[in-house]
Amino acid sequence: MSNYFKLYIYSSVIIAGFIYIAQKVKVSLPAVINNYVNDFLIVPICLTVCLNVLRYTRNNKTYQLPLYLIFYLCFCYSVLFEYVLPKYYERYTSDWIDVGLYFASGFVFQALQKIKT
Repeated sequence: MSNYFKLYIYSSVIIAGFIYIAQKVKVSLPAVINNYVNDFLIVPICLTVCLNVLRYTRNNKTYQLPLYLIFYLCFCYSVLFEYVLPKYYERYTSDWIDVGLYFASGFVFQALQKIKT
């Protein structure tokens, strides 16, 4: 993993954590931050966990997730969080912008994992 990749993922986890905690303690955040930032950050975080597990289990430190797998995870997130869960829980709302953010961040992940150290 390149240093850029690590910096991006660590920063994403910290930022997402701060936003999540702020939402839980009812801190008023700007709408863009409250509604969209974590949607952009979650896919690379999840894919990084998947990548590390696969690198460990395959004993291959240079393994990279193929684009179809990244696309599939983005699709699953989109269906689950923007179609299924809003039907059953008030907390979730269906929003096409979120779908775009899932896929955009998937492509960011793809680009970051291709960077050589």
